Amino acid sequence: MAKKRILVGYGVDIDAVAGWLGSYGGENSVSDISRGLWAGHVGTPRLLKLFEKYNIKASWFIPGHTLDTFPEECAMVRDAGHEIGLHGYSHENPSSLSKKQQRDILDKTYRMVTDFCGKPPRGIVAPWWECSAEMVDLLLAYGIEYDHSMSHEDCQMYWLRTGDSWTKIEYNQKAETWMKPLVRGNTTGLVEIPGSWYIDDLPPMMFIKNSANSHGWVNPRDVEDIWKVTLQDHFDYFYREYDEFVFPMTIHPDVSGRPHVLLMHER
Repeated sequence: MAKKRILVGYGVDIDAVAGWLGSYGGENSVSDISRGLWAGHVGTPRLLKLFEKYNIKASWFIPGHTLDTFPEECAMVRDAGHEIGLHGYSHENPSSLSKKQQRDILDKTYRMVTDFCGKPPRGIVAPWWECSAEMVDLLLAYGIEYDHSMSHEDCQMYWLRTGDSWTKIEYNQKAETWMKPLVRGNTTGLVEIPGSWYIDDLPPMMFIKNSANSHGWVNPRDVEDIWKVTLQDHFDYFYREYDEFVFPMTIHPDVSGRPHVLLMHER
């Protein structure tokens, strides 16, 4: 049997208040903002304690708003030797922004993380895993080495493309106008570490009032059983079929900082 090479890791997104400002629909809710404050002040140190207990180094993707609002907690992440990457400023949806807005956010947060860590960030997670057509070119211009937002693959790192195009359906037009294949763009030197909503703590365990399919009142033992099966089946299949693969897990202090989820991770 060939020697296996497997890279397993945690990616931690400290969405905190920024998540409610940019993605979760809680920007006008004092109650929801308070949940973001909890994630920064309480959830983040708890996750750090968990990682310290098990000698785990993780990659933390921190919005600029979180860095500005929770400098002490973010310093704890940095001083514990974890990697810090980019995650927007206010968890903005890149696909809803102009190219200039995206560039301004990238420029500010890139400088913030560089000054905070004493070295430039190497990676980024797009807020809400939403990417724009301009994103890859902008990241390359800033020397970013990898992204963790897309899903062309599920266990293999790959080179991102720029310039993919596809034809949307216009029901008031003739069918022939949209019956065209996706056109692949040009391969770049930006590495993608694929993300998976199936290996993410937020969808099954975070209650969001503005989301019709939001959960949060789910028995953690049920989720644990699902995760055990999902993670184990994913891992077993990848191990059987590939000699090399990556296995990134995405978590948030907003969710995994809660006692019932922390204990799930420990088990």
